[in-house]
Amino acid sequence: MARMKFGAFLAPHHPIGEHPMLQMRNDIKFGAHLDALGFDEFWVGEHHSTGWEVIASPELLLAAVGERTENIRLGTGVVSLPYHHPFTIAQRMVQLDHQTRGRVIFGTGPGALPSDAHMLGIDPMTQRDRQDEAIGVIRRLFAGERVTQKSDWFTLQDARLQLFPLQEEMPMVAASSVSPSGMTLAGKYGMGVLSIGSNSNAGLAALPTQWGFAEQAAAKSGKAIDRKDWRVLMSWHIAETREEARAQAGQGLMHWHNEYTVGTLMRPGAPVFKSPDEAVDLTAFADGAAAVIGTPDDLIAAIRKLHDSAGGFGVVLGFVHDWANRENTNRSWELVARYVIPEIQGLLEGYRTSRQYVVEHRDVFTRAGEAVLSKIMSHEGAAAALKEGMQAGSVSLNSPNAPDLNKAAEAMKAGK
Repeated sequence: MARMKFGAFLAPHHPIGEHPMLQMRNDIKFGAHLDALGFDEFWVGEHHSTGWEVIASPELLLAAVGERTENIRLGTGVVSLPYHHPFTIAQRMVQLDHQTRGRVIFGTGPGALPSDAHMLGIDPMTQRDRQDEAIGVIRRLFAGERVTQKSDWFTLQDARLQLFPLQEEMPMVAASSVSPSGMTLAGKYGMGVLSIGSNSNAGLAALPTQWGFAEQAAAKSGKAIDRKDWRVLMSWHIAETREEARAQAGQGLMHWHNEYTVGTLMRPGAPVFKSPDEAVDLTAFADGAAAVIGTPDDLIAAIRKLHDSAGGFGVVLGFVHDWANRENTNRSWELVARYVIPEIQGLLEGYRTSRQYVVEHRDVFTRAGEAVLSKIMSHEGAAAALKEGMQAGSVSLNSPNAPDLNKAAEAMKAGK
């Protein structure tokens, strides 16, 4: 497979209490921070309720991030297609692609929050079928077709885009949770996959069998899919030591879980954490834990384990949260960029191989020391200066590639 890529997934999940304007400004700043650190992708979600998931238009926030970044790809994670007319969505994504100089990844979903669908008067039983229908229409519009189609929720009459994506083909991705619907949809249209469900224990358990659903649907529709286009979500908070990571993340993790996951979403079976330590232990250190709270080495091991158990994927996305304060959160992502990414991507193998080769082939390099010593000793002034410096202790010859030179220096010290 191609080298694994790294990104961030901002739903967001922000605790209630901070000024919304400052919160959004920080999200934009965070996207720029990731670009500077060399991350590959930055994803932003769409939600309209709960008080925690507060970005209604991922395209607007990504447009702002696009003006402050150069390389990072910008993904809608995700646009809830049943909430919008497909022609309007197509136009917005095309405009965003141009404004960001062709860096857009179009992520789609049926809508994750029942409270959003309720406010819009949408029957949850229709959402996945509507996502399917909208994807089919949008792909035709991106291809330059003039579309006439009447549905029970939208109408198109001789509709054709007047501007097309800047990219030759804008990448499209379907969100997938525990059920097979997202994977099946990706296979049907030959799209990528964003496994949001992997952020939970149940989702992690389902990953090894998930890709098979996409393969079956792709074979049935005659499409091609590739594991390099499979994005898997993970949660982490990283520090120099496990003790620091626990101390930094525990209180915020407990608040997020108790107030949002249990108190707002009322996720079945989710316990109330009684202390920050219990929150960390049950989230990051229990069997089948869905998060890593620890060191770069802990995250490296977890990514490799997940990659192997899933059978391979192309991108790992870190779930953005406010478990720790901003300073420690930014530090966590910096540690991932400095130590985790190069290890997973194999960028350090050449350094280690080069060092080991020098260690194991010391005898090969003695000729270099002999050459330097020969030139010094053949020049009367240089030899005398070297001897004087060695006797005074102001000259040290410690090159590992010049053992003969060191021997000569020691002899000079002795007055020989």
